Amino acid sequence: MKVAVVGATGLVGSEMLTVLAARNFPVTELIPVASERSKGKEIQFKGKQYKVVTPDEAIALKPDVALFSAGGGTSLTYAPRFAEAGITVIDNSSAWRMDPTKKLVVPEVNGAVLTAEDKIIANPNCSTIQMVVVLNPLHERYGIKRVVVSTYQSVTGTGVKAVQQLNDERAGITGEKAYPYQIDLNVIPQIDVFQDNGYTKEEMKMIKETNKIIGDDTIRITATTVRIPVMGGHSESINIEFANEFDLDEVRALLAKQPGVVVVDNPANQEYPMPKDAHGKDEVFVGRIRRDESQPKTLNLWVVADNLRKGAATNTVQIAEKLLEKGLL
Repeated sequence: MKVAVVGATGLVGSEMLTVLAARNFPVTELIPVASERSKGKEIQFKGKQYKVVTPDEAIALKPDVALFSAGGGTSLTYAPRFAEAGITVIDNSSAWRMDPTKKLVVPEVNGAVLTAEDKIIANPNCSTIQMVVVLNPLHERYGIKRVVVSTYQSVTGTGVKAVQQLNDERAGITGEKAYPYQIDLNVIPQIDVFQDNGYTKEEMKMIKETNKIIGDDTIRITATTVRIPVMGGHSESINIEFANEFDLDEVRALLAKQPGVVVVDNPANQEYPMPKDAHGKDEVFVGRIRRDESQPKTLNLWVVADNLRKGAATNTVQIAEKLLEKGLL
């Protein structure tokens, strides 16, 4: 299978190459794609060297599938052109997520919605993905009425420039900044730009995308998203109010059975999910499972995942795997 990775030189694009190799996706020919300034650079994949090409050159090479992680502008410009050429696009930017004509997919949750007509498929926001994988089996069993989520998100979610800022600050170096404030020894309660309602774009993504993926607009969701000085992944404190009563042992059993979820919940031995343990892994880790004692039918969870893996690259590759499984590639 000919596979194009658009944005192959970026943080997520590089991770996509790692995931394609790790999951043994049937790549017979890799087409690494980046901007004109990266044309001709060499990318290594499974022991072979491949030259980076431009998007226009990639379309002419007719890949079977194109995994996009090159920003919303690039996706808006080139995803339709790839699709018109008969190439299936799986896009990691926010460009198509809330387009009513495009599917927004987390394979463990709503992979069944994919059809042969879907030529541009949207990959959700990283913080949304890890949340819905955990919410969905609980919603199916107990009916979710309301979700309150607070996130603690890695600098890797911003990109290479943010990682460099954190490393520079720790080394006492004055360098280029991705954030308007120091991030080392600090937290920044803003991810993306503020909207008219006082929420950030990231917070509104979590709200709208969750409703779309689960397919239930009656779930009320509120979010606060925060950037913290860690590398390994995103963490989330999630408070869930159900329509029906639940049993904690059954909750743990439901989560343990959910594909892609690992339960790490042993307070007696101080065992719970942490970003450093999720780093480089494809699963979503959940712990601190406990009843909210302030009101009935309400649960607290702590959820952690590597935002570059399940939050981006892995979910993209899993969508491609689901398409293959359904005979759509």
